[in-house]
Amino acid sequence: MSAQSASTRTRTAKGKAKAPAIQVRTVTPADLVAVLVSGLRDFRAAPQYGLFFGGVYAAGGWLLVLLLIAFDLPYLTYPLAMGFALIAPFIATGFYDVSRRLELGQPLSWSGVLGSVRGAGRRDLGWMALVTGFALVVWLDIAAVILFGFFGLGVLQPSELVNQIFGTGLGWTFLAVGNAAGALIAFAVFAISVVSFPLLFDRDIDFVTAMITSVRLVRENPFSMALWCVIIAALMGLSFLTAFAALLVVLPVLGHATWHLYRRAVAPAS
Repeated sequence: MSAQSASTRTRTAKGKAKAPAIQVRTVTPADLVAVLVSGLRDFRAAPQYGLFFGGVYAAGGWLLVLLLIAFDLPYLTYPLAMGFALIAPFIATGFYDVSRRLELGQPLSWSGVLGSVRGAGRRDLGWMALVTGFALVVWLDIAAVILFGFFGLGVLQPSELVNQIFGTGLGWTFLAVGNAAGALIAFAVFAISVVSFPLLFDRDIDFVTAMITSVRLVRENPFSMALWCVIIAALMGLSFLTAFAALLVVLPVLGHATWHLYRRAVAPAS
């Protein structure tokens, strides 16, 4: 190796080490209202894309529920419904592209939107999707362990399980423990992904940097980000009460809103 080559590599390494971190901004509750309004506006401007991606997500939820029933695992249906939101940010990638095109005044087309989604999946956004998908699997495993810990390894019939959960003190304790565990996992995933997906979609960076930026945003805006997490959980919970039907509207609005939150919360690249 020549001295010149070594020197060049040293300078490059130093340059990378000194690269400034992505700047995050202050986010207020008023900003959350504003991004929800913007999300609804984008959905109304291009409803066909929202209904398509929302329909795909809802259909995926029903497919997973049917698979659980087919494999005699109905007791995982509720944990799946609650944890299914963990992978929503990846499904929302199409909404980011629609919002970006509307923001820039660019024309919308199916080939353009789907092409952007495929292109983003080839970058580190795909790795980020793997992280959140793995978190969903871990949550289902934890939910099963908690269930077996409370009610034993014998598989209860759905009606018996419902009676045990809602008709006994042990069942109410199980609900409290299970929901608390789910909330902790959900918030951890929320912290690393709240702006990671739109950031990875918008910029060609690594997914670790995106996760760190997302965590920094949550750390510097704890109240607003906790409120945003509650809003997402409430809207997704209401959607599941409608057997995923409300996701046709809720998911697009939240997806577009997430893009606008990212644009407000993360400073543009220099």
